[in-house]
Amino acid sequence: MERIERDSMGDRPLPDSVYYGIQTLRATENFPISGIKPLPTYVDAGLLIKKATAIANGELGCIPLEISGAIVQAVDEILGGQLRDQFVVDVYQAGAGTSHHMNLNEVLANRALEILGDVKGNYQRVSPNDHVNYGQSTNDVIPTAIRIGTLLALIHTLYPALEGAIANLNLKAGEFQAIVKSGRTHLQDAVPVRLGEEFRAWARILEGHLRRIKLASEDLWVLGLGGSAAGTGMNTHPQYRFRVAELLSELISQPLTPAPHLMAAMQSMAPFVNVSGSLRNLAQDLVKISHDLRLMDSGPKTGFKEIQLPPVQPGSSIMPGKYNPVMAEMISMVCFQVMGYDTAIAFAAQAGQLELNVMMPLIAYDLIHAVEILGHAIAALSDKCLAGITAQGDRCLAYAEGTLSLVTALNPHIGYLNAANVAKESLATGRSIREVVLAQGLMDEAKLAAVLDLEAMSQMISDSPED
Repeated sequence: MERIERDSMGDRPLPDSVYYGIQTLRATENFPISGIKPLPTYVDAGLLIKKATAIANGELGCIPLEISGAIVQAVDEILGGQLRDQFVVDVYQAGAGTSHHMNLNEVLANRALEILGDVKGNYQRVSPNDHVNYGQSTNDVIPTAIRIGTLLALIHTLYPALEGAIANLNLKAGEFQAIVKSGRTHLQDAVPVRLGEEFRAWARILEGHLRRIKLASEDLWVLGLGGSAAGTGMNTHPQYRFRVAELLSELISQPLTPAPHLMAAMQSMAPFVNVSGSLRNLAQDLVKISHDLRLMDSGPKTGFKEIQLPPVQPGSSIMPGKYNPVMAEMISMVCFQVMGYDTAIAFAAQAGQLELNVMMPLIAYDLIHAVEILGHAIAALSDKCLAGITAQGDRCLAYAEGTLSLVTALNPHIGYLNAANVAKESLATGRSIREVVLAQGLMDEAKLAAVLDLEAMSQMISDSPED
């Protein structure tokens, strides 16, 4: 069965089984670009906005309460899992996101019509534009949806993943605290360090990123919703923007507020660039950590092999018994994608003109997707790699005892030049640092033993100036 729908360009038939309408149909025909549909989190963000606006407009007498209630019920059904296949517009679409926005409006209008006992397409009773979209514009809804969607992704995906990874790193730091190993700078031997402190350092690095991302996300609390088409608030009730912000705050448990200048909040993409930049910053350190894990696990016979990453799958189609650090490799690839998204977001953010940035669909997809894939990748790394790492203590100790950089501890006692000569002779003859120093009579055996105490020299300096 078919129904006929009409817009300003004319009539078109649609299958009566679909809940989207004529404007969505035109968008699917115009943008067969990637086959990538809107992210579920982004759809949820738009639905939550439509729920809040329907409630506010109903309370303020802008739309009939009966229609307000039907729209809210339709939103709740879709948030509960129904009709998820009805959001069909490609992510690369009409500027500003009008096509996706009308997809939302049409699906909600048609489901609301059914709830009221009417038929899909009878927009005289429930209109996608006049009721679902009352007092709204793509130009204030979409930047608000990016804010809400990003906050949802951060709260439900990235923050828990980072917290889990930090917890696992701290657990390993305690487990490995007594293990002394050789430090390395420039990929060359350096002074001894504790394996546990390397893991604790990574935990502190991630804690810093979590703090910075949360700080950047506060920019997302300020909403331009209520600005309508150009930031003036045309066709909105005077109390609308305040009530909508209050309702959305309740729906996502975040302290959202109307922007003091709606036009500014609608035009500037700076909050999204700020959050994206904090993700890029995290990604860069995650790549470094993943490379460290791979180096420390390299081998098993011809590499460092100071730690053992948990094997999770066979590593080769031709070499039996081979296991690769696949979780560390995976997270690097995800991080490279996040860095690429950040570049695209930066270009899109500066491409706005006058009262509108028409590149918002790209920013919406790239930012929310970056948050979600980074969160999923960190969670997988934490659960399938970090939690199961074991230490090769004997290998670590052998490297610590064999490093030429032990001579650094001799500097205060025999001087830099004498220590350098000791290192050269040790390397040339194969004799240990200890043997060379004693042979040259530079220190007595008791004092040398105290100076070359690996446990002492690898101990971290206290955080307290009083210790």
